[in-house]
Amino acid sequence: MPPSFTAPLFAVIVACGTATLALAAEESDRATARLFFTSQGKTAIVNADGSGLKWFEFDVPGQATWQPGPSFSDGRRVVFLSMEPRRDGPGRQFDEYYTQTPTHIWIHDLSTGALDEICNRDRLAPFETPALLAGDERILVQVVRDRVGQIFNMNLDGSDAREFTRAGEGLPYGLSLSPDGKRVAFHLASPQGYQVWTSDVDGSNRVKVAADPDHLYFGTSWSPDGQSILYVDCHYKNDPGHDWADVCVGRADGSEHRVLTKGQPMWFAATYGDRSTRGGGSNLPAWTHDGHILFPRRTEGARIAWQYRVGQADVDHFNRDYQPEQARGGCEICRLDPRDGSQVALTHSEPPVWDFRASESTDGKYIVFCRAAVGEGPAVWVMDSDGKNPQRITHGLADRGADHPRWLPKSKRGE
Repeated sequence: MPPSFTAPLFAVIVACGTATLALAAEESDRATARLFFTSQGKTAIVNADGSGLKWFEFDVPGQATWQPGPSFSDGRRVVFLSMEPRRDGPGRQFDEYYTQTPTHIWIHDLSTGALDEICNRDRLAPFETPALLAGDERILVQVVRDRVGQIFNMNLDGSDAREFTRAGEGLPYGLSLSPDGKRVAFHLASPQGYQVWTSDVDGSNRVKVAADPDHLYFGTSWSPDGQSILYVDCHYKNDPGHDWADVCVGRADGSEHRVLTKGQPMWFAATYGDRSTRGGGSNLPAWTHDGHILFPRRTEGARIAWQYRVGQADVDHFNRDYQPEQARGGCEICRLDPRDGSQVALTHSEPPVWDFRASESTDGKYIVFCRAAVGEGPAVWVMDSDGKNPQRITHGLADRGADHPRWLPKSKRGE
C-alpha cells in the first residue's frame, strides 16, 4: 500500500500543479492569439508564440505588394490593399508620381481563403486606399486625384461615394473609429498645418481637437471609454525629419488638449536597417485596455543612424543619409498613465536597441513590438503586458526584417 502524502508535501504538489496549469494556459493563449506583420512587401500571419507562420500568396497578376487593412466585426474577413509596381523612382519624384500607382482593395476571408475585389464600381481614381471600415456595410477610402487627396464614404462595392472631406482642405489620414462606431477621429494635413479633428462617420458635425501652425499633430486613436483622442505633437520646424514627438491626448468634444510628455521623447519617424534593408514609417502611441498608453521613449542622448538630409529634394519619401557611426542609445517601450503622467519602462536592453510599434492584444494579456539594432531590420517580439517573458517571434522573410505587427480580433466563430 503506497504511503500517504503529508500535508506540506501535498501543498507543494498542488502548487506545482497549479503553476503547470497556469503555464499551459499561458502557452495556449499565446498559441491562439494571432498577428499580422509585413516583410519585403509581403504579409504574413503568425501566432503570438511564433507558431503557425503563414505567408499570404494571392494569385493575382500584376500586384507588387500586399498589406492588411481593417478587420470586419466577424474577426474572419480582412480588407487588403494591393499595389501595382510603383510609378515613382529614379527621375520621378515621390510626391508627383507615387499616387499615380494603381491600387486595388480586397476582402479576404481567413477561414475560406476567398479573395474578392471591392470598391471597383464607379471608381474615382487609380490610387485609392482603405482608411476605415464604417461598420460592415460601408468603408472610408482615401482617394487621390491630381495630387489632391480626399476621404470618401462609400458602399463596399464602391457605389454611392460621398465626400467625407472636401478637395483642397488638406490630405486626411490617420483615421480611427470611436468605440460606439458613431464618430471618427482623423488628422488633416491642411494648408494651416497638421490638425486633429473628430466628426460623424459621414463627415458632418466636425470638432477641432488640436491645431497650431507651429505644431504637427499626427495620428489618432480613441480611448477605451470613447472620451479622448490620442495623438502626437512633433515640433517640425526644429525637426524637419519628424524624428521625435510628444504624446498628447485631447477631449473628443474639443474641450481639452494636454501634452503628456516633455522634450519630444517619443520616436516618431522610425528608420532602421542598412542601405540594403532600410525601411521605416510613422510610429504611433497606443492605448491599453485599462486606459494607459504605450509609446517608444528614447534613452538619454539617443541618436538615430539614418540622418535626415535637410534642404535636399525628397525623391523617395525617405531622404536620409546612413551614418551608423553616429548612432547612440535606443528606445524603450514605456507605459504612460495619462492621469498623472507617470511612466514605467517595459523593455530594456544592454547595449540599447530600438524598440517601437507597441500595441496590446485585444484581451490585454500581451504586447507586440518591433526591435531593431543599428543597421539591422526589425524583428517582431511579444511579451506579457507587464513586460515579462519577451519572445522574438519572427525576423521576417529571409531574416531581412519584419514590421507593422497588428493583432487580429478574435473570430466570433472561434476560427
